[in-house]
Amino acid sequence: MNFLEERIVKDGIITEGNVLKVDSFLNHQMDIELFDQIGAEFKRRFEGKPINKILTIEASGIGIACVAAQHFKVPVVFAKKTQSINLEGEMYVAEVESFTHRCKNQVIVSQKFLSEEDHVLIIDDFLANGCALQGLIQIVQAAGATVEGIGIVIEKGFQAGGSIIRNLGYQLESLAIVDAMDEKTGTFVFREQK
Repeated sequence: MNFLEERIVKDGIITEGNVLKVDSFLNHQMDIELFDQIGAEFKRRFEGKPINKILTIEASGIGIACVAAQHFKVPVVFAKKTQSINLEGEMYVAEVESFTHRCKNQVIVSQKFLSEEDHVLIIDDFLANGCALQGLIQIVQAAGATVEGIGIVIEKGFQAGGSIIRNLGYQLESLAIVDAMDEKTGTFVFREQK
């Protein structure tokens, strides 16, 4: 069991509807030492890739992406879920559906922050159905940039997102893949990884 799987077993809570709550350390209260380990592991897994930018989606991916970016020494761009008055100029836009929030959002990235010269690592906290990632991939493609890889903290292996993204040919690295979880017993089954 790796460091992240151990933390999920220790502090993760399974709720009705196959929802995994990790808000005590990942996506509400943030354990920065854990984020540093996550960033170091992403750096190890994507070693040798010419990554010059990290892309994530607001809000939960931002903290993880920022700490990971310190290991890569690159800037972070995050896709916004709402148009605001401080966004100006041309935008890349994609529609994404959120498994957690059960709604559709348009996500927006200013064209001045992504170009064909960028080699992008996409980072997010969860992968369930893959819709958010597909939206971020569309934005990178619209910019003419290159997706060098995708780093996910927790993948729900019992949902289709991981298979969909892998079948598109991207290097997808999930630090913990939960293949099953039982609300009644509070137990997890993790996929064996190399």
